[in-house]
Amino acid sequence: MGTTAERLLVTDSAISADLRVVVLAGGLSYERDVSLRSGRRVLDALRAVGVEAELRDADVALLPALAADPPDAVVIALHGATGEDGSLRGVLDLCDIPYVGCDARASRVAWDKPSAKAVLREAGIPTPDWVALPHDRFSELGAVAVLDRIVDRLGVPLMVKPAQGGSGLGGAVVRDAAALPAAMVGCFAYYSTALVERYVPGMDVAVSVVDLGDGPQALPPVEIVPRNGVYDYAARYTAGRTTWHAPARLDPEVAATVADVALAAHTALGLRDLSRVDVIVDAAGQPHVLEVNVSPGMTETSLLPLAVQAAGLDFGRLLGTLVARAAARLTTH
Repeated sequence: MGTTAERLLVTDSAISADLRVVVLAGGLSYERDVSLRSGRRVLDALRAVGVEAELRDADVALLPALAADPPDAVVIALHGATGEDGSLRGVLDLCDIPYVGCDARASRVAWDKPSAKAVLREAGIPTPDWVALPHDRFSELGAVAVLDRIVDRLGVPLMVKPAQGGSGLGGAVVRDAAALPAAMVGCFAYYSTALVERYVPGMDVAVSVVDLGDGPQALPPVEIVPRNGVYDYAARYTAGRTTWHAPARLDPEVAATVADVALAAHTALGLRDLSRVDVIVDAAGQPHVLEVNVSPGMTETSLLPLAVQAAGLDFGRLLGTLVARAAARLTTH
């Protein structure tokens, strides 16, 4: 079958030096700083392979600038709602400006974790049992009664996180029922709906999926080992807080199963070009999909670039190929 690098060989001929690309980064979400770091890294990687690229924020100056001088393609390095809820992609579609990544509809579904989990469950893809609870229902039905029912149904430990959002913000592992109310309050500070799911102990693994023209392929899985046991915001973006193993320390058979599940999730959600599938692999080697990210981080500690490196691929050439494919979509639209 060949190595990942052989299957995903990127040739310089796939990257046009005539392409002009706008990298979108920043935005107004809680993840603005991370997005700017991602955007700068994407910018440098594209320029390193000869692609003309500029960095822009998603602000009031963006649409006039795009209209005055439309780029050949856009790379969305925005995290949080701005880059992932589908709205910006819909506006780019209205402007006939192609972009790397999935379309607006698929982005909306993947961004909302309960909706994405429902699609995964319908497709037979394992994902932990869950309940989604808006703050209003939480208050109307009585917090104590609702939390008691959640514990009765799902047990402990539990994972509490915002139904929309990323970078681990607002998330907490609840190992004792008495800690659940505080976790809910912390979650509601970031979004109005909480996702409470059964906590599955095991190995944290991220599987990046890319499509360079021959269909989606899974890159080597990246194992995540946070120093404090929880992959929260600090663990993700602070040097020394987390150890990564790329590829993950999995038996070959388990690694193959994890890759298959990630590809199935990418396909079930209707994604395109690239995604990152976050998985827990339990003690029996069974993967459980937690969520799927349509605008993966591109920082120096982000998981997709680590997977690209583990696959023996050049980050800039991979991005350049994705940009060329996105630009070509406009001509065939």
